[in-house]
Amino acid sequence: MTTIILDKDGNEIDAASATVPSDRHFRNAWALDGTVISEDLAAAKTIFADKIREARKPLLEALDADYMKALETSADTATIVTSKQALRDAPTAGNSATTITELKAAWPSCCGDSPY
Repeated sequence: MTTIILDKDGNEIDAASATVPSDRHFRNAWALDGTVISEDLAAAKTIFADKIREARKPLLEALDADYMKALETSADTATIVTSKQALRDAPTAGNSATTITELKAAWPSCCGDSPY
């Protein structure tokens, strides 16, 4: 049985004849060049930002609840506001990365443990 690999543009290659990246974290950013599959950095950055958005969603929801509770008790909300802003800014964490390794290392701590 032949295993076919499709890249992000729909190009295909027999997996047995392809050189593939060492991991599949950015599988949907794979680009085929001859028999070598590499990761398209621009597409990987989009995937990276989407993963951050997914990770931050429950964190923002929890902070929203904390904020409302703090308002009800007239408690200080400054820390909550700062944390929420860090989460809002998080998807841009990988913008300056010039390699996939740099992109993986750019996972912001405010979003929890890195999936990389």
